[in-house]
Amino acid sequence: MIAIDDPDDPRVAAFRDVKERDLAGRSGAFVIEGEVVLRIAARIGRFPIDAVLLAEKRGPALADVIALLPPETPVYLAGQAVMDAIAGFPIHRGILALGRRGAAAAADLVLTTLPPRALVVGLFGIGNHDNMGGVFRNAAAFGADAVLLGPDCCDPLYRKAIRVSVGAALTVPFGWFGAGDDPLAVLARHGVEALALSPSGTTPLSQVVRPARAALLLGAEGPGLDADMLARSATVSIPMSGGFDSLNLATTSGVALYALTR
Repeated sequence: MIAIDDPDDPRVAAFRDVKERDLAGRSGAFVIEGEVVLRIAARIGRFPIDAVLLAEKRGPALADVIALLPPETPVYLAGQAVMDAIAGFPIHRGILALGRRGAAAAADLVLTTLPPRALVVGLFGIGNHDNMGGVFRNAAAFGADAVLLGPDCCDPLYRKAIRVSVGAALTVPFGWFGAGDDPLAVLARHGVEALALSPSGTTPLSQVVRPARAALLLGAEGPGLDADMLARSATVSIPMSGGFDSLNLATTSGVALYALTR
């Protein structure tokens, strides 16, 4: 472990001003924050870890995690005040790491890896990172095979989305539809039937007979899925008391995934 006592040390430059650079991008890297997520990232190994920055007090307790990393991965230790100065805000958890994204997977490619019986989640227009993380958490909890994202969705590898997902964004396979893709045609090409969730859906969730290969389609809170996608899909609703039709997106995904995997 490498001691750092100067916030301007060039060896930790990639960790500087975390919040601002989250928005501007960081040359193919993303930030991992907190012990639970770091342990998952190190154990799964799906995304290489470029470097780790720890508060001095956290170093000894994370020796087993560090041992999972390639020996050439730099692990920096800093006093809490120095670490806060590097990050640009108080890092109460005292744990940061840089993961390497790799090339973004196309939804079409992810679909080729599905088993004969599969369930995927399709997200469209999701701009809230809390909701994104919550959907990935539910996808992991209920065994969804993948999450497929429309080009207008926010980044599941954004620091907050990963944290809310409790690391599930690092474990559940995901891919992106291109701007010119017809998502329903891509799904159909792989024998995946679309189940579009909407308050106006024709079939109550409890009455859905899940196809062998199914995609649960979800839109943003408020606008939901577009009219064309609803018109070309089997539509599903979650009946609510007193005509109320405003479940949080993450909650909705949990309810629907639970029902479809029972």
